[in-house]
Amino acid sequence: MKILVVEDEKELLKSIHDSLIQEQFLIETAENYHMASEKIALYTYDCILLDIMLPGGNGLQLLQQLKDMGKSENVIIISAKDSLDDKLTGLELGADDYLTKPFHNAELNARIKAVLRRKNQEGKNSIEMANIELDLTERTFTVDEEKITLNRKEFDILHFFLLNKKRLVTKTALAEHVWGDHIDQADNFDFIYYQIKNLRKKLQQSNAEIEIEAVYGIGYKLIEK
Repeated sequence: MKILVVEDEKELLKSIHDSLIQEQFLIETAENYHMASEKIALYTYDCILLDIMLPGGNGLQLLQQLKDMGKSENVIIISAKDSLDDKLTGLELGADDYLTKPFHNAELNARIKAVLRRKNQEGKNSIEMANIELDLTERTFTVDEEKITLNRKEFDILHFFLLNKKRLVTKTALAEHVWGDHIDQADNFDFIYYQIKNLRKKLQQSNAEIEIEAVYGIGYKLIEK
């Protein structure tokens, strides 16, 4: 899961970052309004942790930006302002939850997982398609109830495809989602090709009733056989 943390307090940002890394989330950060606005415009996230008071602008403006762009990222407002008006405005603009500082990282982690379950898996901790199941809690993959071993990147790639099943997924979108900001340093996408090649082989060998179809020159699409 890819999360953007928008927070200008450096110590709190590091604390949240380190806590979420331990939960095996992929984390990107923004310390001011303009950096956050740029990332929101360019990339897609599973969840955004959003402070209201930011250098250069207001977190509620970023919520409006998401709304105007038609994006449906899960947003949790994290702010020291315990104002009912701010909370109501944030929720009206599409925020999914509101957490007032100070808070424990364990509570934040629980809120994130709850939001992701509600939105992405309709309350479930797993995703099913045809004869396969991806368990997000245990990070296991089964075909006809038989466990198939996936490495971390293969699991994350399959999860992204399942969230976007039957949709065209470009190589760039996949790389940005699974590898994060550092993808800009890559010379090419050969590493994606090899991960998907191995994943397709495992799907075929396990008789999974899904397949990753290549769309020449553009990307991939997950379909049922």
